[in-house]
Amino acid sequence: MLPEQSHSFETELWLYNGAKASWHFITVPSGISRQIRFFSGKTNGFGSIRVSARIGESRWATSLFPDKQSGCYYLPVKAEVRKAQGISAGDLVGVELRIG
Repeated sequence: MLPEQSHSFETELWLYNGAKASWHFITVPSGISRQIRFFSGKTNGFGSIRVSARIGESRWATSLFPDKQSGCYYLPVKAEVRKAQGISAGDLVGVELRIG
């Protein structure tokens, strides 16, 4: 069993316009991404890692997805969380992640 990890950081919420939908993401900083990769062990589909995330008062279960180009993980931020916290693309947000 892997040890639980907790990480807190601030970063910008950004918008990815894909072919069929627009998705909002947070990029996990590179140093934290390296720690997560080192301690994560086995990953799920697409190299994803299950996490519990918190922004403000909103908590939800989701997955981090690796970006091969940057070496960082992406955290998807669903509309329900953005609405509840009054955040949109370009905003600086505080994030807490729990892995394990």
